[in-house]
Amino acid sequence: MALATSPARRTRHRTAAGAALLAAAVVLSACTGSPAPPAPTGSSTDQPPSASATSAPAPSGAGSTSGTSPATGAEAGTAAGNLPQLVENLSPSVVTIFTEGGLGSGVVYSADGLILTNEHVIRGATTVEVGFADGQRVEGMVKASDAVTDLALVQAKRTGLPKPTYQATLPKVGEGALVLGSPLGFENTATAGIISGLHRSIPGSASNSLSLVDLIQTDAPISPGNSGGAVINMRGEVIGISEAYIPPSSGAVSLGFAIPAATAVDVAEELLATGTAKHAYLGLTPGELTAQIASQLGIAEGAGVVVLAADADGPAGRAGIRPGDVLESIEGAKLTTPEQLLAELRKRNPGDTVGLKVKRGDQSLDIKVDLSDRPAGSNR
Repeated sequence: MALATSPARRTRHRTAAGAALLAAAVVLSACTGSPAPPAPTGSSTDQPPSASATSAPAPSGAGSTSGTSPATGAEAGTAAGNLPQLVENLSPSVVTIFTEGGLGSGVVYSADGLILTNEHVIRGATTVEVGFADGQRVEGMVKASDAVTDLALVQAKRTGLPKPTYQATLPKVGEGALVLGSPLGFENTATAGIISGLHRSIPGSASNSLSLVDLIQTDAPISPGNSGGAVINMRGEVIGISEAYIPPSSGAVSLGFAIPAATAVDVAEELLATGTAKHAYLGLTPGELTAQIASQLGIAEGAGVVVLAADADGPAGRAGIRPGDVLESIEGAKLTTPEQLLAELRKRNPGDTVGLKVKRGDQSLDIKVDLSDRPAGSNR
């Protein structure tokens, strides 16, 4: 596993150094450093992977979602006793994606061969190989990708695929969770657990990634190679796309993270429509307000997010925000970490105007910023 980019949840009392160490430990779960294993023997027909007859077909349109309410304890218990049937039903909808650098996983997004996966799984590739549960492998073309949310679409040369239902709402903490994917190249692997938390952001990740915010946390084991695979509830709906995990070497026990299905669908639909996804852009580099920086600025530690740099021609720069300013809140939401700022921006759209509470020396300023669309390639 070569990609090491991000982090897990942090308490108010964790030091900036501790957060940085945690950020360095968390890894995106694509198996990018391993060679792809040999193609499995088995069916190589042109028939689509078969779903169980008991599996309810999803609507045929790309990106359909389910607004079904979360299962009650009794329903979840019943479904949990039928995990083998859930695995049988959903396995044909989860694929393995092979690249020159390694492998990851993906989920069927439409019956005509469109596959949803992580951007870091296909990064740098234009063509990949897509492996299905029945053993067939076909060529896939990278159709579009979005590094901000770490999502991508691959067009596989296969049709008649069983498309799962993507849940439109967030799961509840404590709900059962099933992870399907290809950890370390072990294709069609299933692991199980529960939803451990919602709206998780990885402390320390903002300095090298924009994607590790507002995630679902699960204790269902996620490993290298699971990236882009499915996290499924006990009704067989996709509730998330596997994204990252904290390895045991960091003292973690089953800390995995997934992109919510609703986020994945929204981005996928944008990518299908225009080839790109729009994101609100503030135009500054946020930093951790460490004790040393707070002392230099003469303010309390943890009182906000320090501006390390600001694009003079960007939204923040045009509004008068400059390096050394401390952002205390955005639209009334208090800010304590750079990741929290990124999570708040995820809720906004280009063109929105947001109010920022800014501390500059002994001044307290209220500044309005007109957000713009994120420029291509920007990491701020």
